[in-house]
Amino acid sequence: MDERRTVKVSKYLSKHLRHQPERIGLTLDEAGWVEIDTLIAACAAHGFRFSRQELDHVVATNDKQRFAIEGTRIRASQGHSIEVDLGLPPATPPSHLFHGTVARNLDAIRAEGLRPMNRHAVHLSADRETATRVGARRGRPVVLAVDAGAMHGDGHVFRVSENGVWLTEAVPTRYLRFPESH
Repeated sequence: MDERRTVKVSKYLSKHLRHQPERIGLTLDEAGWVEIDTLIAACAAHGFRFSRQELDHVVATNDKQRFAIEGTRIRASQGHSIEVDLGLPPATPPSHLFHGTVARNLDAIRAEGLRPMNRHAVHLSADRETATRVGARRGRPVVLAVDAGAMHGDGHVFRVSENGVWLTEAVPTRYLRFPESH
């Protein structure tokens, strides 16, 4: 499977497993799972065909491990804009986490902190490199450091997804460290 096809299938799956399952007639369970055969059939019925082997390749090679397979079911690991309960228990974060963004968002972040926007949680990375890659998807990246240890100590709840993304409801400005040049 070539890289362009892998990316195309991954984006299609992300759209429909994280944001708009109803567009192709899918109904996810409360935890975001759907039967793989149901997913493949719904995609095919809406003009986007792929094989189980292609699906397995996308899941196995996705650099962010966006999808999880359990038995005969699949779901997105995190990043949903639809209501799902991933069943992730609270977790103690490392002392610092990171968030990748772009300069045009900094004024709003300084005023309001990090908010989940159209998702259920703010996404944070355990390392600066991952946050840089996340920010670079929207332009020249800016990486913010999050004092996760202090947040956790102050009662903020963190969870970590199956693919290592740290999730929290919001990050107030007082826990953020902005780069000097911004």
